[in-house]
Amino acid sequence: MRTLVSFFHVSLDGYVAGPNGEMDWIKVDEEIFGYVGDRVSNSDTALYGRVTWQMMEGYWPTAADQPNASQHDIEHAAWYKQAGKIVLSESIAGDELPNTTFISGDVEHRIKAIKQQEGTEILIFGSPSATHSLLQYDLVDEFWLFVNPVLLGEGMPLFKNVNGITPLTLVSTKTFANGVVCMQYKKA
Repeated sequence: MRTLVSFFHVSLDGYVAGPNGEMDWIKVDEEIFGYVGDRVSNSDTALYGRVTWQMMEGYWPTAADQPNASQHDIEHAAWYKQAGKIVLSESIAGDELPNTTFISGDVEHRIKAIKQQEGTEILIFGSPSATHSLLQYDLVDEFWLFVNPVLLGEGMPLFKNVNGITPLTLVSTKTFANGVVCMQYKKA
């Protein structure tokens, strides 16, 4: 069975975006990009909500072709092109793109079926609304939380629609020079 893994930058008080969708508080640098790149390279599928997918689709297909492309851009663009993509969206259902599956309904059963297919794992990048949908069906198996040293006080919470108490086991932690701490949790 494939594992569904959620990757999120989160504030210390549990928000993934500010009250107006702000994410300018997120700290990323080459150290984090390298760490995530090593982790992502072993995966074969990404899952996005519509908003995040449109942002990714607008950037990654040509990111490596830009004259100022970083090593991270080159490597992640290559991964993005070959990775399977699952997009949860009611508004773009029925679109057809290579290597992309759109799910507009019956999320619980469709994702359960995909988790049973051949492959390594499914990574959720950002996409808080999609994660909220998956949490209500208890479909997320693992969390990689990049906790940023900031308190937002309000905004979009990461954990919403949680289906009861969900015990987790801390698997690993990594502290970055910029103060971000990555914590990997699996369902117990």
